[in-house]
Amino acid sequence: MAALSPALSPGRLQGLQALSRQLREPQRRETTEESTFRDLLEILSGACRALEQQSCQEGPYGLAGLHTCLQLVAESFRCLRNACVQCARNQHLLRNLGFISTSVHLIKLIHGMQSQEELSLTALRCSLQFLGNIAAGNGDSQDSLWKCAFPDLLLTCLSHGDQRVVSHTCTVLFSCLAPGRVRALLQPAGLPVALRVLGLCREQQQPDWPFLIVTEHLLRCPELVKALYAKLSNQERMTLLELMLAAVSEGSSASGEEPQVWGSHAAFLAGCFQESCAAVLGLAAAPGAQHEEALVVIRLLDVLCALSSTPGQLEHLQALPGLLCTAIDTLRLTHLAGKEAVNVFSANQAVTGQDEITHPAMGFKSHLIRLIGNLCYRNKANQDKVFELDAIPLILDNCSIDDNNPFVSQWAVLAIRNVTEQNERNQALIAGLEDQGLAQSSALHSLGLEMERQEGRVLLKAARTEPS
Repeated sequence: MAALSPALSPGRLQGLQALSRQLREPQRRETTEESTFRDLLEILSGACRALEQQSCQEGPYGLAGLHTCLQLVAESFRCLRNACVQCARNQHLLRNLGFISTSVHLIKLIHGMQSQEELSLTALRCSLQFLGNIAAGNGDSQDSLWKCAFPDLLLTCLSHGDQRVVSHTCTVLFSCLAPGRVRALLQPAGLPVALRVLGLCREQQQPDWPFLIVTEHLLRCPELVKALYAKLSNQERMTLLELMLAAVSEGSSASGEEPQVWGSHAAFLAGCFQESCAAVLGLAAAPGAQHEEALVVIRLLDVLCALSSTPGQLEHLQALPGLLCTAIDTLRLTHLAGKEAVNVFSANQAVTGQDEITHPAMGFKSHLIRLIGNLCYRNKANQDKVFELDAIPLILDNCSIDDNNPFVSQWAVLAIRNVTEQNERNQALIAGLEDQGLAQSSALHSLGLEMERQEGRVLLKAARTEPS
């Protein structure tokens, strides 16, 4: 049985453990001599040579030799990991000594091992922690690591069965990603990395780092979002849309930091909604079936509603040809479907079944009315389009209490006010409906609205209430 090189002597383990503890102290990190790091590099280089020869337990070094090698590797990476914590000096020194390329090579060797699972996992975790620390806040180290690890190593480790290995890899990826590198994910070799991150968002219960990678990096590249969307299944599309909804709901990204980026997202999502909105009618035709495409439409509408409530993006959506028409047509079709038969689009004032309460299409018509109202906010062209499409009576006819569409009355109030604000023709139309008794039958007063004529003009105002 061959002997390991002197660099991999078992007697070195105790000294490495002591060094690892010392490097937890900031002052010790700053004063560590280069020779100490060269000794660590010698251990890792020796481990690379040993593992290249050790294809199995019966290799030249045997089980005991492999055990010692992996212990030394793990402890060496603990030392290096600690040495880089908030220490730019050590980050630069270790990079210049060649630790990044050596570590990447060693990780590949460890990942390919078929034995010593627990020891190899420990070594793998520590090595990835080191790479995350050497790259943190250090552009030069990020460049070097990206060249060595993208895309093969990152994709391999992101697909590992150990959750901690995956988490540490996500940390490395997050640290390395910058606007220029995000675009590298558009390449055929890079797109699987982005797809895997989205998969982690869907698979993990608390996908901290994958969520941050998507919201802080991937969503800042509209071209990448389009490329991903084309590759995703319907379930994966829902995950992406939920992440986008979360990003918009947090506020700053859609309205302040990168309005042009989110303007591109808004245009793309509006196009997707227009292309696939008819799928939602399948929920009325076969309520018990799985309609994943319809669920995507529902989530698209959720995101569009959120974006239309963001001042920085409302103008983008208002200017998109066809979006308002599609929203009105979809509202009309779902409204008719709900009247023709009892289904999820039927007005329901007495929900009794749990399935009805949790149906994913609940609130769909409310959100359509919300989107229509937002698109008409201080926009004369869209107000006039609502008139031309005869959508005002449609909105009024959807204003009654409906447990399938919570807050539908409130959204209808907002929509009617936005449609009629400083628009005399639309105000006159509602006045005519009131004169005919149609607006009253459509529960105009239940919206808290009433018509008032002043000097030949028709005004829509809050209804007066009698003292109780």
